[in-house]
Amino acid sequence: TNNVAEYKALLKGLQEAARIGAKDVSIYSDSELLVKQMNGQYRVRHPGLLPLYNQARNVIPLFDHISFTHIPREQNSRADELANQALDEQAKTCNSSTKKSP
Repeated sequence: TNNVAEYKALLKGLQEAARIGAKDVSIYSDSELLVKQMNGQYRVRHPGLLPLYNQARNVIPLFDHISFTHIPREQNSRADELANQALDEQAKTCNSSTKKSP
């Protein structure tokens, strides 16, 4: 689902931030559900999200400060543009690697 993809993206971002030694992390997401769950305002009820939520919570102690902020999708066009660009690049890489097979 879309929410699973949002959590997977969050995990990737948190893991990369931890890898480079970031200590002050700000997360901006157009997923109100994700932000409210990570801020403790909503419980995680979907069984498919719970393991991802727990993984994200387990990474949080690696940072000195972390914040989660909801950005409405209509105000998040630059992030959407970058995400689409990354997906396009990934598709090109997949296509070129499959064309190279003997």
